[in-house]
Amino acid sequence: MEQGQSHSYKNIVTHYERCLEQFGDSFRGVDWPNEKDAQTRYQVMMDLVEFNNNKPVSLLDFGCGTAHLLEYIVKQSYAGQIQYSGLDISKKFIEVCRNKFPDHHFITSDILADQDGIGQFDYIIMNGVFTEKLSLSFDEMWNYFRDLIARVFRHADKGIAFNVMSTQVDWEREDLFHLPTDPLASFLSAGISKNYIFRKDYGLYEYTCYVYREPRV
Repeated sequence: MEQGQSHSYKNIVTHYERCLEQFGDSFRGVDWPNEKDAQTRYQVMMDLVEFNNNKPVSLLDFGCGTAHLLEYIVKQSYAGQIQYSGLDISKKFIEVCRNKFPDHHFITSDILADQDGIGQFDYIIMNGVFTEKLSLSFDEMWNYFRDLIARVFRHADKGIAFNVMSTQVDWEREDLFHLPTDPLASFLSAGISKNYIFRKDYGLYEYTCYVYREPRV
Protein backbone atom coordinates (compact mmCIF):
# COMPACT_ATOMS: atom_id res chain seq x y z
CA MET A 1 0.00 0.00 0.00
CA GLU A 2 1.02 3.62 -0.33
CA GLN A 3 3.34 4.80 2.41
CA GLY A 4 1.35 6.05 5.36
CA GLN A 5 -1.93 4.59 4.10
CA SER A 6 -3.88 2.90 6.88
CA HIS A 7 -5.41 -0.55 6.92
CA SER A 8 -8.85 0.90 7.64
CA TYR A 9 -10.20 -0.89 4.55
CA LYS A 10 -10.25 -3.98 6.77
CA ASN A 11 -13.21 -2.41 8.58
CA ILE A 12 -15.14 -3.09 5.38
CA VAL A 13 -14.17 -6.76 5.59
CA THR A 14 -15.43 -6.90 9.18
CA HIS A 15 -18.73 -5.34 8.09
CA TYR A 16 -19.33 -7.99 5.42
CA GLU A 17 -18.43 -10.80 7.80
CA ARG A 18 -21.08 -9.48 10.18
CA CYS A 19 -23.60 -9.52 7.33
CA LEU A 20 -22.68 -13.14 6.60
CA GLU A 21 -23.06 -14.06 10.26
CA GLN A 22 -26.45 -12.36 10.50
CA PHE A 23 -28.04 -13.30 7.16
CA GLY A 24 -26.09 -16.33 5.98
CA ASP A 25 -25.49 -17.30 2.36
CA SER A 26 -27.94 -14.88 0.74
CA PHE A 27 -27.99 -11.54 -1.05
CA ARG A 28 -28.27 -9.86 2.36
CA GLY A 29 -25.29 -11.87 3.55
CA VAL A 30 -23.18 -9.86 1.09
CA ASP A 31 -25.16 -6.68 1.88
CA TRP A 32 -27.16 -6.32 -1.32
CA PRO A 33 -30.64 -4.85 -0.66
CA ASN A 34 -32.55 -7.26 -2.92
CA GLU A 35 -32.10 -10.34 -5.10
CA LYS A 36 -33.40 -8.81 -8.35
CA ASP A 37 -30.79 -6.02 -8.44
CA ALA A 38 -28.05 -8.48 -7.48
CA GLN A 39 -28.94 -10.63 -10.50
CA THR A 40 -28.82 -7.54 -12.72
CA ARG A 41 -25.30 -6.81 -11.49
CA TYR A 42 -24.12 -10.32 -12.35
CA GLN A 43 -25.42 -9.92 -15.89
CA VAL A 44 -23.73 -6.53 -16.30
CA MET A 45 -20.44 -7.87 -14.92
CA MET A 46 -20.48 -10.84 -17.28
CA ASP A 47 -20.89 -8.49 -20.26
CA LEU A 48 -17.21 -7.68 -19.76
CA VAL A 49 -16.26 -11.08 -21.15
CA GLU A 50 -15.66 -11.83 -24.81
CA PHE A 51 -16.00 -15.59 -25.15
CA ASN A 52 -13.57 -17.76 -27.08
CA ASN A 53 -15.17 -20.63 -28.97
CA ASN A 54 -11.93 -22.60 -28.93
CA LYS A 55 -11.26 -22.71 -25.18
CA PRO A 56 -12.74 -21.42 -21.90
CA VAL A 57 -11.71 -17.97 -20.74
CA SER A 58 -10.22 -17.69 -17.27
CA LEU A 59 -12.08 -15.41 -14.86
CA LEU A 60 -11.25 -14.29 -11.32
CA ASP A 61 -14.19 -13.26 -9.16
CA PHE A 62 -12.32 -10.80 -6.92
CA GLY A 63 -14.16 -10.27 -3.64
CA CYS A 64 -16.26 -13.31 -4.45
CA GLY A 65 -18.23 -13.39 -1.20
CA THR A 66 -20.14 -16.68 -1.20
CA ALA A 67 -19.68 -17.22 -4.96
CA HIS A 68 -23.08 -15.98 -6.10
CA LEU A 69 -21.52 -14.98 -9.42
CA LEU A 70 -20.54 -18.62 -9.94
CA GLU A 71 -24.14 -19.63 -9.21
CA TYR A 72 -25.24 -17.17 -11.91
CA ILE A 73 -22.64 -18.52 -14.36
CA VAL A 74 -23.89 -22.07 -13.85
CA LYS A 75 -27.55 -21.07 -14.24
CA GLN A 76 -26.81 -19.16 -17.44
CA SER A 77 -24.95 -22.14 -18.93
CA TYR A 78 -21.66 -20.22 -19.06
CA ALA A 79 -19.92 -22.94 -17.07
CA GLY A 80 -18.36 -24.67 -20.07
CA GLN A 81 -17.04 -21.36 -21.37
CA ILE A 82 -15.61 -20.03 -18.11
CA GLN A 83 -12.69 -21.28 -16.05
CA TYR A 84 -13.79 -19.72 -12.77
CA SER A 85 -11.68 -18.84 -9.73
CA GLY A 86 -12.82 -16.91 -6.67
CA LEU A 87 -10.80 -14.72 -4.32
CA ASP A 88 -11.75 -13.08 -1.06
CA ILE A 89 -9.81 -11.51 1.77
CA SER A 90 -12.14 -13.20 4.27
CA LYS A 91 -11.47 -16.80 5.26
CA LYS A 92 -15.08 -17.03 6.46
CA PHE A 93 -16.45 -16.35 2.99
CA ILE A 94 -13.97 -18.66 1.30
CA GLU A 95 -14.92 -21.48 3.67
CA VAL A 96 -18.54 -21.16 2.50
CA CYS A 97 -17.42 -21.13 -1.14
CA ARG A 98 -15.32 -24.27 -0.80
CA ASN A 99 -18.14 -26.14 0.90
CA LYS A 100 -20.54 -25.18 -1.89
CA PHE A 101 -18.18 -25.69 -4.82
CA PRO A 102 -15.43 -28.14 -3.82
CA ASP A 103 -14.37 -28.63 -7.44
CA HIS A 104 -13.58 -24.94 -8.03
CA HIS A 105 -10.52 -22.91 -7.14
CA PHE A 106 -10.82 -20.38 -4.31
CA ILE A 107 -8.09 -18.14 -2.93
CA THR A 108 -7.86 -16.34 0.40
CA SER A 109 -5.64 -13.30 -0.09
CA ASP A 110 -5.13 -9.64 0.75
CA ILE A 111 -3.62 -8.48 -2.52
CA LEU A 112 -2.44 -5.22 -0.93
CA ALA A 113 -0.28 -7.22 1.46
CA ASP A 114 0.76 -10.15 -0.74
CA GLN A 115 0.30 -10.80 -4.45
CA ASP A 116 2.06 -14.16 -4.53
CA GLY A 117 0.07 -17.13 -5.72
CA ILE A 118 -2.76 -15.21 -7.38
CA GLY A 119 -1.73 -15.85 -10.96
CA GLN A 120 -2.96 -14.41 -14.25
CA PHE A 121 -6.49 -14.39 -15.66
CA ASP A 122 -8.14 -13.25 -18.85
CA TYR A 123 -10.74 -11.23 -16.93
CA ILE A 124 -11.20 -10.07 -13.34
CA ILE A 125 -14.59 -9.03 -11.97
CA MET A 126 -14.87 -6.88 -8.83
CA ASN A 127 -18.59 -6.75 -8.07
CA GLY A 128 -19.48 -4.74 -4.96
CA VAL A 129 -15.88 -4.31 -3.82
CA PHE A 130 -16.09 -0.50 -3.98
CA THR A 131 -19.76 0.36 -3.46
CA GLU A 132 -19.52 0.83 0.33
CA LYS A 133 -16.93 2.94 2.14
CA LEU A 134 -18.70 2.86 5.53
CA SER A 135 -16.67 4.96 8.01
CA LEU A 136 -13.80 5.68 5.60
CA SER A 137 -13.49 9.23 4.34
CA PHE A 138 -13.79 9.79 0.60
CA ASP A 139 -10.04 10.36 0.35
CA GLU A 140 -9.26 7.16 2.25
CA MET A 141 -11.55 5.17 -0.02
CA TRP A 142 -10.20 6.89 -3.14
CA ASN A 143 -6.63 5.97 -2.16
CA TYR A 144 -7.64 2.40 -1.39
CA PHE A 145 -9.56 2.16 -4.66
CA ARG A 146 -6.67 3.41 -6.81
CA ASP A 147 -4.13 1.16 -5.13
CA LEU A 148 -6.32 -1.91 -5.47
CA ILE A 149 -7.29 -1.26 -9.10
CA ALA A 150 -3.64 -0.80 -10.07
CA ARG A 151 -2.63 -4.07 -8.44
CA VAL A 152 -5.56 -6.10 -9.72
CA PHE A 153 -5.13 -4.90 -13.30
CA ARG A 154 -1.63 -6.39 -13.38
CA HIS A 155 -3.24 -9.83 -13.09
CA ALA A 156 -5.75 -9.33 -15.94
CA ASP A 157 -4.58 -10.14 -19.45
CA LYS A 158 -7.70 -8.76 -21.16
CA GLY A 159 -9.75 -6.63 -18.80
CA ILE A 160 -11.47 -5.92 -15.50
CA ALA A 161 -14.92 -4.75 -14.40
CA PHE A 162 -15.95 -2.96 -11.21
CA ASN A 163 -18.88 -0.91 -9.97
CA VAL A 164 -19.13 2.21 -7.82
CA MET A 165 -22.01 4.40 -6.74
CA SER A 166 -23.04 7.16 -9.11
CA THR A 167 -23.09 10.86 -8.25
CA GLN A 168 -26.18 11.24 -10.46
CA VAL A 169 -28.58 10.55 -7.59
CA ASP A 170 -31.15 12.44 -5.53
CA TRP A 171 -28.76 12.35 -2.56
CA GLU A 172 -25.45 10.73 -1.70
CA ARG A 173 -25.25 8.41 1.28
CA GLU A 174 -22.31 8.97 3.61
CA ASP A 175 -21.57 5.25 3.90
CA LEU A 176 -21.43 4.64 0.12
CA PHE A 177 -18.63 5.42 -2.34
CA HIS A 178 -20.10 7.89 -4.83
CA LEU A 179 -17.35 8.43 -7.39
CA PRO A 180 -17.61 11.09 -10.14
CA THR A 181 -16.58 9.87 -13.58
CA ASP A 182 -14.12 12.70 -14.32
CA PRO A 183 -11.48 11.84 -11.68
CA LEU A 184 -11.95 8.16 -12.46
CA ALA A 185 -11.36 8.77 -16.17
CA SER A 186 -8.23 10.79 -15.39
CA PHE A 187 -6.88 8.08 -13.11
CA LEU A 188 -7.53 5.29 -15.61
CA SER A 189 -6.11 7.19 -18.57
CA ALA A 190 -2.96 8.26 -16.76
CA GLY A 191 -1.94 4.99 -15.15
CA ILE A 192 -4.14 2.01 -16.01
CA SER A 193 -5.53 2.02 -19.57
CA LYS A 194 -7.12 4.43 -22.00
CA ASN A 195 -9.49 1.67 -23.13
CA TYR A 196 -12.45 1.89 -20.77
CA ILE A 197 -16.25 2.06 -20.85
CA PHE A 198 -18.61 3.62 -18.28
CA ARG A 199 -21.95 1.82 -18.20
CA LYS A 200 -25.01 3.40 -16.62
CA ASP A 201 -27.86 1.76 -18.52
CA TYR A 202 -29.20 -0.84 -16.10
CA GLY A 203 -31.43 1.16 -13.78
CA LEU A 204 -29.46 1.19 -10.52
CA TYR A 205 -27.88 4.08 -8.56
CA GLU A 206 -24.40 3.01 -9.61
CA TYR A 207 -22.34 2.54 -12.73
CA THR A 208 -20.01 -0.18 -13.94
CA CYS A 209 -16.64 0.39 -15.56
CA TYR A 210 -15.02 -2.03 -18.00
CA VAL A 211 -11.26 -1.51 -18.43
CA TYR A 212 -9.52 -3.32 -21.30
CA ARG A 213 -5.86 -3.71 -22.20
CA GLU A 214 -6.51 -3.42 -25.92
CA PRO A 215 -8.98 -1.28 -27.89
CA ARG A 216 -12.30 -2.93 -28.71
CA VAL A 217 -13.26 -2.62 -32.38
